[in-house]
Order: sequence, then C-alpha cells, then structure tokens
Amino acid sequence: MSKAPNYYIVDAEALPEIFHKVVQARRMLDTGEAETVNQAVQLVGISRSAFYKYKDAVRPFQDMLHGRIVTFQMMLKDEPGILSHMLNLFASSGANILTINQGLPINGCAVVTVNAETSGLQGSLQDLLAKLNSVDGVLRSEVLAG
Repeated sequence: MSKAPNYYIVDAEALPEIFHKVVQARRMLDTGEAETVNQAVQLVGISRSAFYKYKDAVRPFQDMLHGRIVTFQMMLKDEPGILSHMLNLFASSGANILTINQGLPINGCAVVTVNAETSGLQGSLQDLLAKLNSVDGVLRSEVLAG
C-alpha cells in the first residue's frame, strides 16, 4: 500500500542548492530552453541521477497551483471601477473566474473572494498577485486556497 504524500511549505532560501537546480532544469525542459534531460542537467550543473531522484518531489509553489481552482481574497476600497480593473487583470492573465463574492463595504472597504481556474494562467501566480496588489484601491490580495 502506498503512503500518501506529506507536503511542507518551505522558504526556497532554506532548501539545498540541488533542489533549485532540479527546478531550473525542469523549467528549461518545459520552456524548450533544453531539448533533453541530459542537456538540461549539463546546463544547470547537476547529474542525471540527482535530477531523476528529485524531479517529482520538488517544484515551485505556483506550479502546484497551476491547473487548479484557486481562491483569492482581496480587500478593496469602495470606489467605482476598482473591482472592474481587478477582474480585467484576471482576464488578461488567462485565469478563468468561476465565482465572485463581494461583501458589503464597511468603513469604505469591501472583501472580495474570487475562485478562478488557473490552467490558462500566463505567467506565475505570484505575478498575478503582484499585479493585483499594484492596482490603486486594492489594499491587499492573497491566495486563500488552491
């Protein structure tokens, strides 16, 4: 009987360099920068055996969420156009919005929860969050679940 995986969220800076290089080699294969595993591992400076040992065990956080339904929560100022601007960012990023729930504004701010399917996401989840947080009137945006 196989054991269910046990996951941890760890700051990337705390991980050994080999994990960073495995992730880099996987990215090179995914983007076409390297055509073969042999070429990718040579470019990042690791052995094929190290790559194969860790390739399925380590991946960036945003890759874990890619192709899944992700729940975002934003705190928005209660001003015309802010929600529209935020929703346009989702659309332009390739995220497919499934549900939107906006609470009543209290003290000039409203909480908005968005469930989005992210398989079509262009760029990373971190890029989308950075864009959302840069919108004038978005006080905070974060991933709640995914």
